[in-house]
Amino acid sequence: MIRFVNAKLNLGLNIVRKRADGYHELETLFYPVGKYNGTPENPEPFCDILEITPAETTEFVFTGRKVDCPLEKNLVYKAWKVFKDSYPELADYRIYLEKHLPDGAGLGGGSADASAVLCMLNELCGMPFEDDKLADMALKLGADCPFFIYNRPCYAEGVGERLEPADVDLSGWWCLLVKPDMSISTREAFAGITPMKPEYSLKETIGLVPEQWQGRMVNDFEGSLFPNHPLLEEIKNRLIDSGAVYASMSGSGSTVFGLFRSKEEAGEAGSGFGEYYVALCLL
Repeated sequence: MIRFVNAKLNLGLNIVRKRADGYHELETLFYPVGKYNGTPENPEPFCDILEITPAETTEFVFTGRKVDCPLEKNLVYKAWKVFKDSYPELADYRIYLEKHLPDGAGLGGGSADASAVLCMLNELCGMPFEDDKLADMALKLGADCPFFIYNRPCYAEGVGERLEPADVDLSGWWCLLVKPDMSISTREAFAGITPMKPEYSLKETIGLVPEQWQGRMVNDFEGSLFPNHPLLEEIKNRLIDSGAVYASMSGSGSTVFGLFRSKEEAGEAGSGFGEYYVALCLL
């Protein structure tokens, strides 16, 4: 069984308060990105490739972009273990990941791989678990992992685990993603955050057309990270100047994306970022 694993965008992200347990309460809008890459309309690759096949003993194989951590901390391995803990009769499989999505990018690439492992093992085992149960299992792996179980636009609260479907459809829009050669740790991202109630409701803003989002829908991490990493703000401004109707940083960075009406506009804008990682995606 093979699956092409897509990433996610945070169309907006508000940090609303700090909880007693030290975590931050947020509200955000997750949107899948890369689902149509590799199709005739959008042939550019922007996905990880995950293959799970029967084997005599359980085996993990990783190629492509290097994931620099021991096996027991790898999210693919941890997803397999979480599934096996809930389904002890799990047979042996060879789990092969070809990694292409950048890490430290605010795109959830590792979380997407982990959730894909849960979904694929569930299918191979005859669907013993419903999606909501898989989402509970995914939450043990990371706050944004449950989103990838459903893999559809979702409004999220809590640390990102409380999900509800979001009535937003960007079908036909093109997204240009630009990631400079830098990563931002979660610790750094939250260090400069001052939680506050957003000026505009995210739920109300997503009901507007994308041309009305800029200035109303924000990513609160930009306020804390742009002063220390002015390159990110420069990329955002260049995207807007190149015709993006909405541009923002995704998650805690360091990817900045812009929404364009056409592939031609997005492609032309992307040609100006040759020194960075660039991906063009049909939404």
